[in-house]
Amino acid sequence: MKPVLFVTNYVPPARVGAFAALSERIEVELALFGGRTRHGAVGARTPELPLPVQHVTQREAGRLAASGRYGAVVAGTVGRTALPAAYMGARRARVPFVLWASLWAQPRGPAGLAGYPLVRWIYAHADAVATYGPHVSDYVRRRGARNVHEAPQAVDGAFWGGAVEPAAAAAQRRAPFQCAFVGRLEREKGVRTLLCAWRMTGFEASHAALVLAGRGPERARAAAPGIVFVGELGAPELRNFYAGSDVVVVPSIPTRTFREPWGLVVNEAMHQGLPIVATDAVGAAAGGLVRDGRNGLVVPAGDAAALAGALRRLHDDPRERERLGAAARADVASYTHEAWAQGMTRALAAAGSRPQGG
Repeated sequence: MKPVLFVTNYVPPARVGAFAALSERIEVELALFGGRTRHGAVGARTPELPLPVQHVTQREAGRLAASGRYGAVVAGTVGRTALPAAYMGARRARVPFVLWASLWAQPRGPAGLAGYPLVRWIYAHADAVATYGPHVSDYVRRRGARNVHEAPQAVDGAFWGGAVEPAAAAAQRRAPFQCAFVGRLEREKGVRTLLCAWRMTGFEASHAALVLAGRGPERARAAAPGIVFVGELGAPELRNFYAGSDVVVVPSIPTRTFREPWGLVVNEAMHQGLPIVATDAVGAAAGGLVRDGRNGLVVPAGDAAALAGALRRLHDDPRERERLGAAARADVASYTHEAWAQGMTRALAAAGSRPQGG
């Protein structure tokens, strides 16, 4: 059986396990074309991957897809020319093409508007579409997609649900009540709304802390009593901050060029048994993982008063935090790398590919 070519820009550390699980089911080769990314955890070097990797230009990805060496081609929506190049290459090679879709709102910047007609055409003509979740599935179906399959976003649950390390280290807590934000400190991540909401809560600095883990231009706005900036953290230290926190907040807002596709911070924190406060512009909420009143609270994007009210509610009710956190841990358990690999394999099989192990 011929291998499957998977075209994307990069593989962040959180997705290494997903590709490892996929490679245990089918033979996969990655074509990575690099470029700009909004993923805050991506470093200068690609992590070690348990499958063959080629570093290519976006046009070279198309030539690979057309080479006849592969039994199917999968490509994401990133890159200005990689997607159409991979699609056309698969068509020239007469092999199935699977679109890996993450968008649930069309970017309205110049590049997004210019590329939209072609992307919409590919939605409707791909042999199958694999999506991040039901919010993306609904979006692509409304644009003509058929044969849609969901491959849920996941992190390493055994790691993120584990105890702090080293064993002697205490969970990182800066106040009796600790709210954690993890991500890029940029406008689209809702940092300004969060800082406004935090002031509106009226929490005393000696009793409550907002811990910001990340970096970005909104850092300068974070200088205020009760707000602690810790910069970017390695995974073990970040897990310690989750372990020392009472709630994780994901306040992302929609912009012309961005709507949070998912937010893997949600999965990480839920494995630690933390309730989530998220906006309705976060994919993990729109996609059904964060459920209002079940394992977290969902508020309107950009609504500082609603966000402040949610934080006060969890601050004032420790039993509610415990109930939501326990449900969070249970609900995220099925979001595994194996489940992602199963979803991708189903999409490939439905597209007409019969890769080894599929």
